[in-house]
Amino acid sequence: MTEPHTKMVGPVVRGVNADLADALITAIEADNPGSEVIVEDRGGYIRISVPQRCRVTRASLEEALGHSFRLSQLEPALSAFSGRLKLTDDEAIWYLERQD
Repeated sequence: MTEPHTKMVGPVVRGVNADLADALITAIEADNPGSEVIVEDRGGYIRISVPQRCRVTRASLEEALGHSFRLSQLEPALSAFSGRLKLTDDEAIWYLERQD
């Protein structure tokens, strides 16, 4: 269980594309072994949170989706995110700049 003061990071996905949201959850769980992944479904959006650092790879997302997917295609599906985002062709990482 995550401590109440632990800083959480991760994407907030519009709830309109359920397949993408489900695949993103599956990929984040696979790419963050040993970390608690918290999913909050608010109907219009889904918040996916991981303590301190959240990583998703293109390979894991493509495997969960069952087809090829450019990570840049993820940006329009994000309504927001917690933390800072580093996006490359192969991975997206949400992280904290500082540890306070």
